[in-house]
Amino acid sequence: MEDLLRLWVALAGLGVYLSLRTVYRLYFHPLAHIPGPKLTACSHLYEFYYNVIRPGQFLFKIEEMHKQYGPIVRINPREVHVSDPDFYDEIYASSSRRRDKDPKYVPTYALPGSMVAAVSHEQHRFRRGILKDFFSRRSVAELSDSVNERVQKLMTRLEVARINQTIISLDDAFSALTSDIVTAYCCGKDWDFIEDENFRSDVRNAAENAIEFTHISRFVPWLVYAMSALSPQMMAKVMPGKAKLFEFLEAFLEYGKNEAYVGKRKTMVATLADPSIPEKERDYYRLRDETFGLLAAGTETTARVLTAASFYLANDPRVRETIQAELKQAMPTLDSRPTWAELEQLPYLSAFINECLRLAYGITARLPRVAPTEALQYKEYTIPPGTPVSSSTYFIHGNASVFPEPATFRPERWIEAAERGDNLKRYLVTFNRGTRGCIGINLAYLELFLTIAHFARRFNLELHDTVQEDLRIVRDMTMGVTRRGGIKVYARLLPVE
Repeated sequence: MEDLLRLWVALAGLGVYLSLRTVYRLYFHPLAHIPGPKLTACSHLYEFYYNVIRPGQFLFKIEEMHKQYGPIVRINPREVHVSDPDFYDEIYASSSRRRDKDPKYVPTYALPGSMVAAVSHEQHRFRRGILKDFFSRRSVAELSDSVNERVQKLMTRLEVARINQTIISLDDAFSALTSDIVTAYCCGKDWDFIEDENFRSDVRNAAENAIEFTHISRFVPWLVYAMSALSPQMMAKVMPGKAKLFEFLEAFLEYGKNEAYVGKRKTMVATLADPSIPEKERDYYRLRDETFGLLAAGTETTARVLTAASFYLANDPRVRETIQAELKQAMPTLDSRPTWAELEQLPYLSAFINECLRLAYGITARLPRVAPTEALQYKEYTIPPGTPVSSSTYFIHGNASVFPEPATFRPERWIEAAERGDNLKRYLVTFNRGTRGCIGINLAYLELFLTIAHFARRFNLELHDTVQEDLRIVRDMTMGVTRRGGIKVYARLLPVE
């Protein structure tokens, strides 16, 4: 009887606590003045349901909230989301204004030792500082010959497919290319992803495997550390793609540390393991997490843009003919080798790449930032210091006031904006912005310009079992997921007349 009474007292106490917490969150919390549904303000369960039970659907519920409540909404008890392109740089500010990451959000990445998981401004700056020289425009441009070598190798393989009239999975081909480039960039040796008969896809499979756990990792963060402790056999059962990549990383890290220099340049892996770095910042798990993050981001994001580009080239003859006419002037023969800088001067090619970046999105996740000491002001709403505030590329790139008819692929919008004197690129946030913007942006642009130029100059495409609907994002798993999973494009290659 006494045990039953204690149980009832405990349950009653829990009920009182939850009721008082709900009243506080709704009416007395510092964010109580921010518009939004009552349910999201009082509980995280709403987000849990639409991201875990119905995986990756919360992004679209946020979209519905904005339609009902306006550009600023409270999406959970502690976070504010702003869908306003002109406020983006307030959230993702430059180095003169401190921005931390939300510690409750970083388990999403399941890479606790990586740069992307650094919570504090200072730790992130330290980790980024180790690698930033590798990704400067000058450093990237110095390696353009080796990138071009990989691009030409892929063109050769695609030419064989064209001659044989083979239907090819272009997403596999482009993932192999970007994997080769980023592995070579990290440790001084490409790992022959392109040469593989089926376009080896270790990195891509691991990335796709990992994103399925992103929301679970955030709500159950201890799983991130539990996964790291799994035996190789158990990891192979739970996350086979990631397990296979970890096997690959063993050899990759060993090679990168032993082959410390490529020419006069130290390898990225050797730099991460340099004895001058504090020991806790160069242990095995830190190296593994950072390297996996670099390889996954360097493979999948750029490959998705290239895959989307191939679809838009095939889907719109007007776009294809315009870009090919421009490229024939800059590349009179198939053996022409224009530099990155020369290709950037081509207005339609640049506009085409910008439009591909816009509709491929990059990361679709909302990526909250925290201004620890600064109150942010959005119109009449004051957002207190320490509040996670977020936005999403999905909303910025789909904003009709900035990009009229946002679902339409139209490279001309970039040229027209430039002629008006409008800087439309300030709203292109595929690589995020501010101090936490993508470190690999220069490498990505080099790959995009070289690959798209040579691919479009050499090939026409006939789509196979691929339609516009196959590119539509239906789930947000940090990266956008289509009805087929990643963005997939099947095509038969034809010569350019």
